Amino acid sequence: MPWFLYLALKQLFPSGRRFPFFTAISVMGVALGVAVLVIVTSVMGGFGYELRKMIVQTEGEVQVKTRGLIDDAAGLLTAIRAAAVVAGATPYVEGPVGVIASGRPAFPLLRGIDVTTVESVASLGRFIRSGTLADLDDDSVILSWEVAQQLGARLGDRIEIYSPLLFEKLKSDEVFLPRQFRVAGLFEIGHQHLDSSLIFGTLRAAQELYGLGRSVHGINVRLQAGVSELEGVARLQGVLPAGATALPWTQKWESFLWVLNLEKTINFFLLMFIVVIAAFSVMSSLLISVVRKTREIGLLGALGASRRDVALCFCAQAFIIGVSGTAIGVGLGSGVLAVRNELVHGIARLLQRQDTLKQFYQFTDLPSHTLPGDLLITVAAAIVISTLAGLLPAWRAARLKPVEALRSE
Repeated sequence: MPWFLYLALKQLFPSGRRFPFFTAISVMGVALGVAVLVIVTSVMGGFGYELRKMIVQTEGEVQVKTRGLIDDAAGLLTAIRAAAVVAGATPYVEGPVGVIASGRPAFPLLRGIDVTTVESVASLGRFIRSGTLADLDDDSVILSWEVAQQLGARLGDRIEIYSPLLFEKLKSDEVFLPRQFRVAGLFEIGHQHLDSSLIFGTLRAAQELYGLGRSVHGINVRLQAGVSELEGVARLQGVLPAGATALPWTQKWESFLWVLNLEKTINFFLLMFIVVIAAFSVMSSLLISVVRKTREIGLLGALGASRRDVALCFCAQAFIIGVSGTAIGVGLGSGVLAVRNELVHGIARLLQRQDTLKQFYQFTDLPSHTLPGDLLITVAAAIVISTLAGLLPAWRAARLKPVEALRSE
């Protein structure tokens, strides 16, 4: 072991003491900063992970589209299902509609689904809270919980749906009356962005509302387990006929995912200032150490230690503090994440706000998903910032001349 590293360890953890005060303060400052970063990035990653899972469970990983309508949906489905990477495929029709019930309007997206094949791609049955998917027919729809609340509609009620085709008919002086549907079920996917703007109907009903005949807007595809979206898109593109394009689900939700990642990145950089503040405490404690140990530094110089070795001794101390604090912080953050739901539920019960988390974030439990990349960046940044905090004390110690340092006392 180099002597400057040994001396750095001795100065931080001198013999005969359980744990020096200044070292403890410096290490705990870094540890708390790292713990907060680990907790926040994991929770933000958890929200993103849950949203991604919900989207994939309702739409599949890949969508196949053409420039216009897909007229030969049966032939395209046969080609898609022949691909080895495909676990299931189902056609869909999707577009905005106007809905009125009891004089209350709403303007959600109507997604027409093929009831016989939709479960091979989307796990819709698990999201239905009232009724069942088997109750859905050409004269009924399944409303999201929030749309039902907007309309004041309940299971079994009758609602009217206006198609955008109404405007095309009016241009030709034709009358296109709204269709009445029965509410066959209510679903709740678990996120406001999806629950506030979506209703389900049969594929045939949606085709009639949009005047599509037997054409569809696209085909949702579920990939085999272990196949990534990009790999699935590449393999599918090789078997699709000319004019058809396979798109990953991330492309459709690109803007939403960009906002989610932006929010996570901003939170990370803002919370990184906690580690920077902790680094200033490391710097101040090492500067105090330089002042207190001026005579010892002079003695090292008199014994032949170079300025470089003296500087490395204090840089090593900052590095050791950074590594120790980061390790403790990762452990502390992981421990808090392990009991996060108990803490959140306890605070909610104490404040009598048990339903607030579900009301605003659509989650009963606080999600958590730690990405290895986020953890690696947090650890590397904390250690680098802490080590840089030792540069000024190291420079100050290296500038001390042996004679003046020994004469100072």
